[in-house]
Amino acid sequence: MFEIITLDNSAYWDKIVRSFAQYDIYYLSGYSKGFHIHGDGIPLLFYYHDSNIRGICVMMKRDISQNEYYKGKLEKGKWFDIVTPYGYGGFIFEGNINEDSIQRFNECYCIKLKEENIVSVFVRFHPQLRNAEPFRIISEVIDLGKTIEMDLKSEEVIWNNIIPKNRTAIRKSVKNGVSIKHGKDLSLFDKFMEIYNGTMDHDQAEDYYYFRKDFYESIHHDLYDYYEMFYAEYEGEIIAMSIILFANNRMHYHLSGAKYEYRPLAPANLLLYEAARWGSEQGFKSFHLGGGLGSREDGLFKFKQAFNRNSENQFSIGKQIIIPEIYEKLVEIRKRGDVNFDGNSPYFPLYRS
Repeated sequence: MFEIITLDNSAYWDKIVRSFAQYDIYYLSGYSKGFHIHGDGIPLLFYYHDSNIRGICVMMKRDISQNEYYKGKLEKGKWFDIVTPYGYGGFIFEGNINEDSIQRFNECYCIKLKEENIVSVFVRFHPQLRNAEPFRIISEVIDLGKTIEMDLKSEEVIWNNIIPKNRTAIRKSVKNGVSIKHGKDLSLFDKFMEIYNGTMDHDQAEDYYYFRKDFYESIHHDLYDYYEMFYAEYEGEIIAMSIILFANNRMHYHLSGAKYEYRPLAPANLLLYEAARWGSEQGFKSFHLGGGLGSREDGLFKFKQAFNRNSENQFSIGKQIIIPEIYEKLVEIRKRGDVNFDGNSPYFPLYRS
């Protein structure tokens, strides 16, 4: 059977999530609260259980009529699509997982989604959990880039996995007087916003990647026991910052920024190294750094790869069309209303491209 749990029952939501051995930060109710504030949709926990398997997945439910291309063209609150929150997700399963049990799950899943008028599903699978594999038999799964994680077994293991050039940068940063601190003071988020937004300006980021103050306040209040703010100081000035999330033995490099003019001091290199050392001392097993922009092996990916030359996780996405006739109708509406619409775009769902 399927249960769909809302944030109104966040205690029950988190109780279910924590009952899964492989749960991670992205599945806790507090994580999706911030992205609800950000306008990504209504957070829902899908909980499936039968006599063979059980599974959980967090999704953001979006009203398609509120998309700029469909306002005034669709009935409000009639058709929806769902997507995993920013970061990583997808179903975590426990039990007797095989082709038959996954097929039975998918039959129930599709029936439930149709009842909810959900047209399509887009999933960013969790590279560390390798949870894309069961979905290859029931949906379209596309392998994109690789992601990097650090092994936090010991300080020695952390250091040995870092490439020599990066070790030199870390030593140089210390020699030049950069120091790393960390804490949970709410006032740190004001400085973080300044530095992070400056980084986004420099990188010419899309509007989506600029977060409001109430988004950061949600991290502080809703994930208080699951985050730590790390920051680099030089001559009394904060020059780089990072929000580190963690749960169930895993750390995650969530959001970060650095003042461009101080890049020669390599503050971000030292910050990640010290965060990893702190994580190891706290008993965490891994520190997931993620991949490159758009899953490319770009400069960001190479920066992360320099922290563990032996790591390479596969990042995959999943696509499912649940109600094909409505999906095609939405694409047609888009075609008629937008002369620049590209019907061959790989973007999913196509009607939102």
